[in-house]
Amino acid sequence: MNLEINFTPELINTHFAPLAVLFAHYQDKKCLEPLQQVRIPMRSRYFDPAEKLIQILLSLLAGCETLSEMTGRLKHEQGLVSLIGRDHFADQSSLSRTLDALTLKNIDELRSSSGQIWKSRSWVMQRDWRKFLWLDYDLSALPCGPTAEQAMKGYFADKKTPMDGS
Repeated sequence: MNLEINFTPELINTHFAPLAVLFAHYQDKKCLEPLQQVRIPMRSRYFDPAEKLIQILLSLLAGCETLSEMTGRLKHEQGLVSLIGRDHFADQSSLSRTLDALTLKNIDELRSSSGQIWKSRSWVMQRDWRKFLWLDYDLSALPCGPTAEQAMKGYFADKKTPMDGS
């Protein structure tokens, strides 16, 4: 998938360009496919339950604390809604009914599928733990020389250390 970010003559395309890029990456890597395993026993008219779960995830990533905020924040984001392959987002009442329809078995399926999603993307799960893990707790802000092992410039607020070491 080639994703292009550019300037357009329109005044506003989307307020959520980083979220759009992240979601396009998720779609390209098929990260959210495990959500299809959650079989919620409900009738679907326009959106199937897995699509609604993805929209709920998008609303969380967009900073919505409640589903009712989704209507005001994401409802008119045509740039973002086009990524899900639809012409609009589901209503917040429809998303709420989807969450209400979750059974205990569905919650276990959702927990399992979300575990599959984060474990496949987690750097912690992919790390070779047979090697050492180096943690540096040096908070002294003393200058280090160019020959110091894995030295990196850091930032310390209101801490000024003269370069001559005095």
